[in-house]
Amino acid sequence: MPYQKIPCMLMRGGTSKGPFFDMRDLPENEDARNRLLLRVMGSPDAMQIDGLGGAQTVTSKVVMVQPSSRPGIDVDYLFAQIDIGQAIVDTSPPCGNMMAGVGPFAIERGLVAAQGEETRVMIYNINTRAKIEAIVRTPAGVVKYEGDTQISGVPGSAAPIILNLFDQVGAKTGKMFPTGSPVDTIQGYEVSLIDIGTVMMLAKASDFNLKGTEKADHFENHPEIVQTLLNMRLEVGEGMGLGDVADSVLPKMALLSPPTEGGAIRSQYFTPSQLHPSHAVSGAIGISTAFSTDDTVANRLKAKDFASNPVRVEHPSGHIDIELDIEQKNDQWLLHKAGVIRTANKLMDGFVFIPDSLA
Repeated sequence: MPYQKIPCMLMRGGTSKGPFFDMRDLPENEDARNRLLLRVMGSPDAMQIDGLGGAQTVTSKVVMVQPSSRPGIDVDYLFAQIDIGQAIVDTSPPCGNMMAGVGPFAIERGLVAAQGEETRVMIYNINTRAKIEAIVRTPAGVVKYEGDTQISGVPGSAAPIILNLFDQVGAKTGKMFPTGSPVDTIQGYEVSLIDIGTVMMLAKASDFNLKGTEKADHFENHPEIVQTLLNMRLEVGEGMGLGDVADSVLPKMALLSPPTEGGAIRSQYFTPSQLHPSHAVSGAIGISTAFSTDDTVANRLKAKDFASNPVRVEHPSGHIDIELDIEQKNDQWLLHKAGVIRTANKLMDGFVFIPDSLA
């Protein structure tokens, strides 16, 4: 069977991993592009044995980048979550972890010129219509991946990548609180429904008889907990104006609890049917903002007189710190910017081979 080869760079971005493409090398037609990406990742198949996917949600992701024509923007970035067991390519969510690789990839591919010891890359996230500033180490005009920065969920250390994220409120629904209320009741549980960083349903772990420190095996052994959350998620999707979300990863879900390691709050983040081994950046932005605003489920877990910026969100692998530029004005909370430090690594640079019928 004749094959075509498509340039591809395999990268770790934050606590996730997947292939990065120049979007111009992929089909313009969305259906054709989706078929190609499914073949690249080896989906649908539980092991993704015939593709680059790693058979976990955090390793079944694709990034597509292209030069931008938008004023003040260097590159446009489109993220795709590839379902493992079904032929679904979901471009509705963002991925702040994979976003950490966009700046280095753009420089490596010559889409952005290195500017000295550090290079500033302005990114437009097509998924959420948001702007991101990435600051990448580029001594001698070359991306530096080695460094002393450690992030929870990744072994070893690497060079820091600073991400400043703008336009983080209301990307999907137009509102911080899509229902107009910081707290709603869904199937008997109090939840906060937010559209900050990503669309999420926040609930208290204690309402599900959980301490908040349980790991993935606990939920595997108690699937009724996850099923309850998934049933609530379907109702929440309709209530947030997202329609039927059965085939979408949005809204995401998080169970919140008091911190155990000196942070601000603890989160068990679902993707949505599995517990995330660490935490999504977009989800941490939403939780830290909800923690800092009045009357949300997250805010109600705030210790008296607790004041912290960055907001440290604890998770199963450690923690993630979110720096917020937030203010209350005329009884409205305004999130101007969220900052986070991530790392990335170039793992492979070469080609993927695709049958001519899909390329």
